[in-house]
Formats: sequence, C-alpha cells, structure tokens
Amino acid sequence: MTEQTMEKQEKVLSVFAKRIQELRKDRGWSQPELGKKIGTSGKIVGRYELGYTIPSVEVARKFAVAFGVTLDSLVNEHDVPDSLKDQAMITRLKNLEELPLEDKERIINFLDVMIRDVKTRETYKAN
Repeated sequence: MTEQTMEKQEKVLSVFAKRIQELRKDRGWSQPELGKKIGTSGKIVGRYELGYTIPSVEVARKFAVAFGVTLDSLVNEHDVPDSLKDQAMITRLKNLEELPLEDKERIINFLDVMIRDVKTRETYKAN
C-alpha cells in the first residue's frame, strides 16, 4: 500500500469516526445504546469513534441504517447536505423519480412556487 493510499484511508477513517460520534450525540444515544442498534457493544462503538477500529463495509452499513443516513454521508470528507442525510427525504426523491414525467414536473413546479413564497415572506419579515 502506498503512502498516499494510506493517507486517504486514514482520512476516511477519521471522517467516519467523527461523523458517527456526532450523529450519536445529536440523537442523545449512549455508546451502549448505539451498540445494541448495530449488534455490538458500547466499547466497540467507542473504538470506532476514536478511529482505533476500521469497520467492515457491513458494519458501516449498519451504522448508516441506525442513523437513517447514507453510507456516503458517513465517509465523505465534504459536508453532505442535511436533506441527503435524511432517509425520509431520500425516499421522497426516489418516489419522485418513479413518477411519470408530467407528474414529476408538476410536483417540482409546486415545490419551486412554495420555496419562492417562503423566501419572499422571510425577506419581508426581515425588513
């Protein structure tokens, strides 16, 4: 393994460790509580959070499922928008993609109008 590959692996591991700790704390879970959700102990969760243990792809997937986020959001060093961390939003987008083009365009236009209206109201409130 080259030095550059090792550096990339360490960076991904560092991002993963930081993200799972942040997500666990955001949800108010203890390490043992998270451990139960993914089928391991709190002590092992602590090792993942400290970056001492490299998770298998299956274990990383279990973390993603427990948090309701994408696996990419756990390992990507760039911040992923909250909407792409939200499993419900991802499901909505998938459902939208499955609709006929005409219905999809109608829904997108409706969302655009609603977003524009909210932003307009916020602008007037600020003044």
